[in-house]
Amino acid sequence: MDDPDAPHGTFTHWIVFDIPGDQTDLPSGARSDAIGISGRNSGRALGYMGPCPPSGTHRYVFQLSALDVASLGLTAGASRDRVEAAMAAHMIGTAELMGRYRR
Repeated sequence: MDDPDAPHGTFTHWIVFDIPGDQTDLPSGARSDAIGISGRNSGRALGYMGPCPPSGTHRYVFQLSALDVASLGLTAGASRDRVEAAMAAHMIGTAELMGRYRR
C-alpha cells in the first residue's frame, strides 16, 4: 500500500509478500505475518501502517501481484526494492485498488 501524495514522494505503508495462492481474503485486523511475510515500510517498520495524511486528501494504492512461484526466497524486513526485484521475473498479472482518505 502506497501513498503517492505524501509530501516527500511516495510513502510505502505496507509490504507483504509470499501470500499463499489459496488465500482468498485479508481479514480485518489480521497481522501481516498471519497472511504472508512482512517487508519494511517507509517508516522502517514491519507490518501495516495505516493512512494518516498530514493534510488534505491522499490517494492510497493497494497493489496485488500474481506470481509463478510460491516464495520469493526473501526474509522478513526485505525492502520494497528487493521485493520488486525478486518479483520481476515471476509476474503473471497485477491488480490495483485506489482509495482516498482524509483525516
